[in-house]
Amino acid sequence: MSNIARIERIHTLLTQALAPSKLHIIDDSAKHRGHAGAQSGAGHFQIEIAADAFIGKTPIARHRMVYAALSSMFPNDIHALTIHASLP
Repeated sequence: MSNIARIERIHTLLTQALAPSKLHIIDDSAKHRGHAGAQSGAGHFQIEIAADAFIGKTPIARHRMVYAALSSMFPNDIHALTIHASLP
């Protein structure tokens, strides 16, 4: 799967699971060329997300919600993920 397809899949999964009011997905894979984890072809991504679903949740709980929504993509499509999860 290409990283463009991975970004589309990430967007779809997060939209379905969390209905975010803000969602930006950044492909950082090029910064990790030569990194041992990058050899498998899985991507490195940053996610900036805001959602009402995060209201009343701790930062760790917000991250867990993102990881749960994307669980089908680990480890084959996503190797590394940076999450910035906030309230709308």
